[in-house]
Amino acid sequence: MPTPSAVPPANTERPLDCNGKPLDLSRPQVMGVLNVTPDSFSDGGDFFSVEQALARALTMQAEGAAIIDIGGESTRPGAQPVPVEEEIRRVVPVIEALRARLRVPLSIDTQKPEVMRAAVAAGAGLINDVNALRAPGALQAAADCSVPVCLMHMQGEPRSMQAAPHYEDAVGEVGAFLQERLAACAEVGIDPQCILLDPGFGFGKSVQHNLQLLAGLHRLTGLGRPLLVGLSRKSMIGKMLGLDVAQRLPASIALAVLAVERGATLVRVHDVAATWQALQVTHALRAATA
Repeated sequence: MPTPSAVPPANTERPLDCNGKPLDLSRPQVMGVLNVTPDSFSDGGDFFSVEQALARALTMQAEGAAIIDIGGESTRPGAQPVPVEEEIRRVVPVIEALRARLRVPLSIDTQKPEVMRAAVAAGAGLINDVNALRAPGALQAAADCSVPVCLMHMQGEPRSMQAAPHYEDAVGEVGAFLQERLAACAEVGIDPQCILLDPGFGFGKSVQHNLQLLAGLHRLTGLGRPLLVGLSRKSMIGKMLGLDVAQRLPASIALAVLAVERGATLVRVHDVAATWQALQVTHALRAATA
């Protein structure tokens, strides 16, 4: 994995064009989570109808979300796959409804190339893939869609990823994987300036691995791309503190701030308002000491 001095820094001065809607990454931003699933670990079933999803998205936009991430298939540990047709049925009507009502861009959280194409055609402006475009046809689908993508590291797959994760050097191995996926994207013509990277907290990683990743997150900025992190309400908080999902807000905010201090640009969260406020203070302090 390259060192920060070996790779040009990410160009975050120009907003990303997310299917006609800009995403400003010149300062830390919040990605709001909107799961239209019955079984996601935190909000499964809460926003399953188009009306519920629209109301929640409008609230998150008002609370400060810079982008809304829509998912139709749970990727929690042990989650079962959803057929392509069902995932499209869940997400496309929501994207179509939100596109006309929101000023912020929409992201589609999917591993499936068919869903990527359908979602972008409906109005999604970023592909957020926990499988880093490794599914057959996913690389070409992302290239054809011509929207920014986020590549995430995951050891294993959702049904079994937490069984026995193992690393010799968690930060180094995650960085090497992401570097390889950047190269794969370049081969199919995806502009590297349109790629975000996600180390995949909680995806095939123990609590200790997650802490090592967070402590060494600055090393991943050496890949030259903006970093997206998802730590909100994660099970690592429950394991460290013995808290249920609904009790994890204070620790989630702390992790978001720590991640931004170590180089993250975009934080994917369930609790938008509280996280947005914390990041405004973090940004103000950074600006005052620059």
